[in-house]
Amino acid sequence: MGSEAVISGWVAPGFSVVQDAFAANFHRAEPESELGAALAVYLEGRCVVDLWGGFIDTARTRPWARDTLVNVWSASKGITALAVAMLVDQGAASYDDPVAKHWPEFAANGKAAITLGQILSHQSGLNGWEAPTTWEDLYDWRTATARLAAQAPAWEPGTLASYHAITHGYLAGEVVRRITGQHPGSFIRDAIATPLGADFHIGLAEAQDWRVAELLPPPPANAIPGGPGLPEVARRAVTNPVADPALPNTRAWRAAEIPAANGQASAQGLARIYGALANGGMLDGTAIISPEGIDRLRAPRHLGPDQMVGPRHWGAGVASNVAPAFGPHADTFGHTGWGGAFGCANRRRRVGIGYVMNRMGGQIASNPRGTSLAAAVFAAMGD
Repeated sequence: MGSEAVISGWVAPGFSVVQDAFAANFHRAEPESELGAALAVYLEGRCVVDLWGGFIDTARTRPWARDTLVNVWSASKGITALAVAMLVDQGAASYDDPVAKHWPEFAANGKAAITLGQILSHQSGLNGWEAPTTWEDLYDWRTATARLAAQAPAWEPGTLASYHAITHGYLAGEVVRRITGQHPGSFIRDAIATPLGADFHIGLAEAQDWRVAELLPPPPANAIPGGPGLPEVARRAVTNPVADPALPNTRAWRAAEIPAANGQASAQGLARIYGALANGGMLDGTAIISPEGIDRLRAPRHLGPDQMVGPRHWGAGVASNVAPAFGPHADTFGHTGWGGAFGCANRRRRVGIGYVMNRMGGQIASNPRGTSLAAAVFAAMGD
């Protein structure tokens, strides 16, 4: 097989500019050229872009397929946040609830008043672990959550936001587990992924490893998110344990439930979920959340800045389009992942986008490839 990337898939009439932008990303200068990638877009509940190309391995021997999965890092947070939003929508919880209402042990060490909304919007003061912690510790759900429940917040909750890079998923996920009796990976599978036919997984079965793309880490200067200039309070999020961009290439990582960072997704998987959110919570006749529930999910809870990731308007686990990474409209919302993957939705334009790739860019929360694709999607719609 040749080493030249082949682009497959199709676009609806009027979206050729998106196909051109997708193809152009394979010809950028490294480290911002694609190795393998996929893009899917839903407009008013129907797919209008379905593209994939390149390779799933650095040796360039295995072509990317429509159902290729890849680790999407923090783009996982948006789906975990949706799981909580569904429970709020059903009346099982409120964003104003103290976390300890659902997780009594969490009240220890001055945390009794911390709300569900505060943990989701990165304001809880629990952006890292106090006790020395290894990745092997975090592969055990009870160890990771028990340590968070026992420790004190690093700042007065609600007074500032600093990205909860890994802890976010354990905090939100344990609330899901306490309310539903299911671990977050199982709840997301049963309540979101399966009903929508969305290829998204937290805790991937070994039998699916054959279709997971090898992740290529970012340049060495970006191997730890935020770099040497990161404020000390933010550094807690990525130094205990140290963030390792090669971890997603291991079976132990894929098997674990790390709902803030180890989602395995195809572009179609992300796009179908965000396509439903863009379409009032419904796709192909299946509704997972009400329009009001979506509005609660995306309503601003912290208007920035974030101590780690800079300008951000945080909702209840999703970000509005301040950067902007999601095209020209401020009301688009979603979540990016380390190196560039993202999912986003715009309710007014009724468009949802999913983008995944396996060459991580040098930015913490986006890359110019993804930004160009979002811009092209909205340009094709006349925006």
